Amino acid sequence: MSAMLQPGVAALRRRAMTVADIEAVLAIENIAYEFPWTRGNFVDSLAAGYAAHLLCAGDGSLTAYCIAMRGVQETHLLNLTVAPAWQHRGLGRAMLDVLVAESCAESAQFIWLEVRESNQRARNIYRRYGFDAVGWRRAYYPAAAGQREDACVMRLGLGGAGDALE
Repeated sequence: MSAMLQPGVAALRRRAMTVADIEAVLAIENIAYEFPWTRGNFVDSLAAGYAAHLLCAGDGSLTAYCIAMRGVQETHLLNLTVAPAWQHRGLGRAMLDVLVAESCAESAQFIWLEVRESNQRARNIYRRYGFDAVGWRRAYYPAAAGQREDACVMRLGLGGAGDALE
């Protein structure tokens, strides 16, 4: 990983997510989000063969995870989560660095993602990384009291001829 990690986290190890990891992933997901992914979302993602990776501490405890769907010349980032106790240490950026490198190696031209309109912190992180806001998905996410929240669609160009789509 090329991201600048804070001291003390260099011993982290990245590995593929398996069904056996879902309990630990769900424990973080349920702490990190008001409207977390379900067990079924994770099982379905693994069954579909999506790229799913974990970042683990030296003791084997889970610190972060990422799930992305590969497409023709593109990658769709579905879930990137850093355990709250491990945030602000460069882990999210490190996971993005690996996703970008793998996507480039597979000739992807873009990485796409959706992020809640209200999640300004995540939108700023993605913007600083180089993602551009390119649109909205109306009523995309569940929200409090049975309401729905819009998603900001963001895109990162990975270089090459495909960048000139606009």
